[in-house]
Amino acid sequence: MGKKSQNRTYYAEKLSASRLKKCYDLATPRISQYLYEEIKFVLELIPENNHVLELGCGYGRIFASLLHKTHNITGIDNSFDNLIYGKSLYMEEPNIHWIHMDVSNIEFNDNSFDIVLCIQNGISAFKVDPETLFHESIRISKPGGRAIFSTYATSFWEHRLEWFKIQSAHGLIGEIDYKNTKMGKIVCEDGFSSRTFSPQEFKTIIKKMDNVIYKIAEVDSSSLFCVLTKK
Repeated sequence: MGKKSQNRTYYAEKLSASRLKKCYDLATPRISQYLYEEIKFVLELIPENNHVLELGCGYGRIFASLLHKTHNITGIDNSFDNLIYGKSLYMEEPNIHWIHMDVSNIEFNDNSFDIVLCIQNGISAFKVDPETLFHESIRISKPGGRAIFSTYATSFWEHRLEWFKIQSAHGLIGEIDYKNTKMGKIVCEDGFSSRTFSPQEFKTIIKKMDNVIYKIAEVDSSSLFCVLTKK
């Protein structure tokens, strides 16, 4: 099995539903602040009642926050366990749509969503070619719509590594491979890996796109955002 397929399987089979939720339950105060500031920034970019799609929605961790702006939410994930768990948490929200779909094969029609979200370093977690992910996210966005990506800021490295160490100590991910864990990339002995993206890497992808305007911004010294708006 290739590394990209292995990582997608990792999230679908090992790190999903209640195990995924536990990762957030174990967040340090600084990680909790990062998660809060990230979604706060996202909410400021979402107009009222927009149709929002989250790529790799998990169990819908951010949906409670999104519901302050819109009740028209679609989440896709490659884990049935995540989707089932998420549905149980939001049983009274009929306009949240849960779809089993892998980000490597997005099947939505062109111009389907006002907002497409790929946050908390999903661009690395999905193990999908970033250029393809950017193009597909814009393809399914409506004209004037936004595709919002985030990764970890470089200055957040020590806090991020500490959080992954805690997750590893609780058996949620494998043991940290310290020999290969460095420069923004975390590698585990069981094959799991997570890297970050720089502003220049975002810009390199965007240069190949002729139908977007973009903004790159660092938030809270913890998140680096790339916001694409479809022309």
